[in-house]
Amino acid sequence: MRKPNDITLKDAITKMLSVYRLRGKYDETGVVAHWPELMGTAVANRTTQIYVSQKKLFVRIESSVIKNELLMVRTGIIQKLNERAGSEVITEIVFL
Repeated sequence: MRKPNDITLKDAITKMLSVYRLRGKYDETGVVAHWPELMGTAVANRTTQIYVSQKKLFVRIESSVIKNELLMVRTGIIQKLNERAGSEVITEIVFL
């Protein structure tokens, strides 16, 4: 039986993230964690470094061919990543 002041675990975590102002970092970490899932194994295997700084996603890719292909579809990648996160986490992608 639930008591009147009980909340779900999801609501508690969401509230904690907003109170401690950790929502942005949490979403950025989610983007980095979901990179292989969203981009596929071919791109993920050639990605050596990925991090987020000031709403910019920095990705180091070994293959110049894949890097050029990703440069052409940059806006689509940004949209996919932001849809997955549920908010605007990434505004720009820099391929290193």
